[in-house]
Amino acid sequence: MSAASGRRGFITGGSWCVDRNKMVDFWPQEDSISEILSEERGHGGSGSNLAVDIKKLDPEMPVETIGIVGDDDDGRFLLGLADRHGIGRSGMTISNEAPTQYTDCYGSKRSGRRTHMTFKGVANLLSPDHFDFTQTNASIAHLGLPGIHQVLDSPWQGEANGWVAVLKKAKAVGLLTNIELVSIAPEQIAALARPCLPYLDLLVVNDHEIGAVAGLTTITPEGTDVEACIEAARRAMAAGAMQMVAVHFPRGAVLVARDAAPIRQPSLQIPEAEIAAANGAGDAFAAGFLYGFHEGWKPADCLALAHATAGASLRGLSTSGTVETWQRCLNLASGWGPGTPI
Repeated sequence: MSAASGRRGFITGGSWCVDRNKMVDFWPQEDSISEILSEERGHGGSGSNLAVDIKKLDPEMPVETIGIVGDDDDGRFLLGLADRHGIGRSGMTISNEAPTQYTDCYGSKRSGRRTHMTFKGVANLLSPDHFDFTQTNASIAHLGLPGIHQVLDSPWQGEANGWVAVLKKAKAVGLLTNIELVSIAPEQIAALARPCLPYLDLLVVNDHEIGAVAGLTTITPEGTDVEACIEAARRAMAAGAMQMVAVHFPRGAVLVARDAAPIRQPSLQIPEAEIAAANGAGDAFAAGFLYGFHEGWKPADCLALAHATAGASLRGLSTSGTVETWQRCLNLASGWGPGTPI
């Protein structure tokens, strides 16, 4: 299990947005108030987060991206971010038809949870016509986010949705494919994601998302049902073409591969004082996992780097600000140690 032969690197496609990150003392009830403790402007969306995370894990890894931004200050901020990290952006479109997408990201200091409120802007204009994979030498295409892009979420030229059309384009030139989901209503996830499964080589999602894809209850009042996640991953794999399905949740992660026993790995024992916010942790997990897969690592080692990268990201308010090289992330993980077995 490794990246496509003769190709190297990643091409991300989809959401590029500005994150207006705010740390609050707690998430308030309606008609009440909470104090903003700190704030900063950062980047968000699967297109930018995974691209930046991969470049931070390995600055020498080729990374390109496809997306859309507005002709405004936020758009210029995101283009400058791509340039600073050495992300190829010839596939980025600058539009004057709508503002750049942005998300207000609230991290609760009390609970460690995050709440997002997004303004879609140009994200609703992104279509399969923006995606051209014919000139890339990348190995893995990472797409997202279904549920955030109006045109891509809609039927497209005989396909169930635009995501299927984009995945078919990627497969036609020999790219391996992965798609990132977002934790919207289960029925909406199912409607958008299930038609994509036959065109995916990998699927890295959380417990809520895999339950929605498979039509199973994976989260109970007691927390994540690990065995239900494994069964949901198996059902998703049976309905698609994936080599592997990885599912992450607060206590750990599971990996289901074809013709192999599932792998369970607990999360890391990160000291509470080192955790700032969970914004971007899922993207960081995916970046670590996909990097290891690209490099031909064993599945358990891919999971270990996924946990390490996610753990490194938890130390900052932004999505990627505290992600480090893959060697440094693994060193951090070694120092923290594993949590309770799952």
